[in-house]
Amino acid sequence: MTVDMGALRRRVALGTAVLTVSGLLALAAPGTAQAAVVCPGREVVTLPFSTGTVHVFRRGEYICAYTAPKRSGAKRTMSVSVQARGNRPVVDRGRYTRRAGPVTVHAGHRCVRVKGAVGGGSVSSGWILC
Repeated sequence: MTVDMGALRRRVALGTAVLTVSGLLALAAPGTAQAAVVCPGREVVTLPFSTGTVHVFRRGEYICAYTAPKRSGAKRTMSVSVQARGNRPVVDRGRYTRRAGPVTVHAGHRCVRVKGAVGGGSVSSGWILC
């Protein structure tokens, strides 16, 4: 039995193209069948500030958060951090257009501190969800 390597390469390329196009279509129409889930669980805290909002979710013993700007568009400095009491914070900081994060920590039954910033505006929750 001989394998036609050219035909095999064409089939792999076609499969890759189909997956790429379907992924792009899913991104192009986020409001249709299913919106992308940023954090699993249910939203438990929203921390608004002058230039954005930090969204905090809980699922079991895990806390997830992300920072979203009031207006998306141009890249700007954004950050989000979540710290379970007794542990170091988990941070995502960079120049983004849509959001910083998500970041997730195992909090168990400990309090957490959540911080977020967009440009010159920021917020810190203090110890919450105790």
